[in-house]
Amino acid sequence: MTTFDDILEEAGKFGRFQKRIFILLCMVSMPWAGVYVGIVFQGFTPDHWCRDPAVVERREACGWNLAESRRLTVPVVNSSGQQSSCEQYEVDWNATELTCDNQELEDLSRAPTTSCKHGWEYDYEGRRSFVTEFDLVCSNAWLVDMFQATLNVGFLVGSIAIGYLADRFGRKMSFLISNLLNGIAGILVAMAPNYISLLVFRTLYGFGVKGGWVAGYVLITEIVGVEFRRTVGVIYQMFFSVGILILPLLAYYIPDWRWLQVVITIPYILFLSYYWFIPESPRWLLSQNQNSKAVKITEDMAKENKMTLSKNIETLKDDNADSTTASFMDLIRTPNMRKHTFILSYNWFTSAVVYQGLIMRLGILGGNVYIDFLISGLVEFPAAFLILFTIERIGRRLPFATANFVAGVSCFITAFIPDSMFWFKTAVACIGRLGITMTFEMVVFVNTELYPTFVRNLGVSVCSTLCDVGGIVAPFLLYRLAVIWLELPLIIFGFLAFLAGGLVLLLPETRGVPLPDTIDDIEFPEKAKEKIELKNQQMVNLLPNYPNIASNKDRATV
Repeated sequence: MTTFDDILEEAGKFGRFQKRIFILLCMVSMPWAGVYVGIVFQGFTPDHWCRDPAVVERREACGWNLAESRRLTVPVVNSSGQQSSCEQYEVDWNATELTCDNQELEDLSRAPTTSCKHGWEYDYEGRRSFVTEFDLVCSNAWLVDMFQATLNVGFLVGSIAIGYLADRFGRKMSFLISNLLNGIAGILVAMAPNYISLLVFRTLYGFGVKGGWVAGYVLITEIVGVEFRRTVGVIYQMFFSVGILILPLLAYYIPDWRWLQVVITIPYILFLSYYWFIPESPRWLLSQNQNSKAVKITEDMAKENKMTLSKNIETLKDDNADSTTASFMDLIRTPNMRKHTFILSYNWFTSAVVYQGLIMRLGILGGNVYIDFLISGLVEFPAAFLILFTIERIGRRLPFATANFVAGVSCFITAFIPDSMFWFKTAVACIGRLGITMTFEMVVFVNTELYPTFVRNLGVSVCSTLCDVGGIVAPFLLYRLAVIWLELPLIIFGFLAFLAGGLVLLLPETRGVPLPDTIDDIEFPEKAKEKIELKNQQMVNLLPNYPNIASNKDRATV
């Protein structure tokens, strides 16, 4: 019999057919950046202070600037002259001698203070975030954390549900359903009348976004040859970094968070047109015994790639699958599957906590958030090239572990560099961002390489649920601990990354190893290697040019 990997040798492992689909699916990664870390701009908390209607009225009448009216409204809270954001003077301004020409009031520092009674004013002229719209500051500041947490709750539930649908009903169908949901939920987020409804719609938004992205990732890795898996996987994720660079430009020119949300959502509506442009995964069709459909797609692939298939295409099948139905128990029933699931899940968790934490930290450092975000986004591109340069020369495991260690060390060092050494501190933090970006990009394709076909999408989805748990934890970990000490979250990030790097060293190397078909391939890798060698011998008589192809393939996997 002929397997799909064998047919790819003749149909083309990365020809015009695969490149066209690859380019289309890479577009999916860009808007996800806006969904994932858009909180930096949509939920930006500008400098703020209590609003006193009487002072505002006199400011408008007298032409005072914000600094002058603020001095009359809020007390100083420390010796450095920092003014309170959550307290105001309790003064009856009509009983004072305050006039447009006389702003100097005696004994104002002795006036009683109270919490803000009439809302807040913001030093954010011409712009609007949901923080300024819903007054999510002071005692309500923790509600900002919920904006990111509810998104990750949606990721958590959606990745499992859509992962199951992708293994049950196909990669293409789950991808399209996800984008339909993304388009509807994204517009609802932009139209939310209050913060409670905003959180509900944000959860629905998260339900579809990640599951669709993972389905696209699995689809593209299943239709290319083994030599191209790592390249398409890394570049697919690199387009997320392209989205990271585009996001601050959009946020700068779109000052209203609602319209920014609309712009981020529009691509998901356009992705529905992919129904006519992308195929179902032939590998998945074979695992479901839908051989005729797999043969038709493979023939179309060969035709577009200008390749010729042998007559053995009709024997194309996948009799190695354990079952046509995947279940969670398949991920933990056997020792190696259980080990892979634990280590990969923890790395997903760590990647999410540290990556989101370092990005959201940019919003609380007090610099120019647009420039800082853009610079930090540029750091992600060397990560992709480092991965492409190292993983076929060194392997997956060592670069994966090293990236975690680099991120951990950088977080520890950054925490103890004084603020006076600004550029040095920024450079070290960027190295940490580089390391955790490499980790995030590697965990995805290593995850796909460590699970058999029939449970691959479910395996990636289940493991990545820990990424969503990390995303739920990250905003609370960052914003609440930063109140105690601004650098305290970095200490936690460093510890998590170090532990993740150590666990990665326990995983097997997957460089040049064909995608596993069965759980036995995972549990008994030596037998799987013998099976491949036997198959190569058998294929000599089936595919006319197989000896030369196999020889080239062996050299490519060294």
